[in-house]
Amino acid sequence: MSGNVLLDEEAPEQERALGEVDVLFFQIGDSEYGTDASSVLRIDRALPDDLTVRDLGLPHRGHRALVFDTPEGEGHLKVDAVNGVRTIPLAGLRRMPAAASAASYAVGVCLDEEAGRPVLLIDLAETLKTQGRH
Repeated sequence: MSGNVLLDEEAPEQERALGEVDVLFFQIGDSEYGTDASSVLRIDRALPDDLTVRDLGLPHRGHRALVFDTPEGEGHLKVDAVNGVRTIPLAGLRRMPAAASAASYAVGVCLDEEAGRPVLLIDLAETLKTQGRH
């Protein structure tokens, strides 16, 4: 095989990396949220001391936790359900405008057609900071 063939085979993955992002969708109470899937280390059983963010809603059950990395170690956010990971084109994502005066963890909105409605995107590590856990 020539070097060009190998480059041609890798091009779609390179384009994907530049034009798409994997978003993990999850449920807290009656609301659906999303986050960059690469920020989630694993999904685990929730513990009593795991983080809940009142502004995101209180979990109905909260039996699961999204585990994510922070400078101080691992953070855990209680969730009701993980709805899956979908690859979203960057064109379907919008940054949160500064004029929105949203919480610092609210980084944008996903306009994915599959979701059927806009989904708030959050920065998991930032949720800890807003709760005084950093």
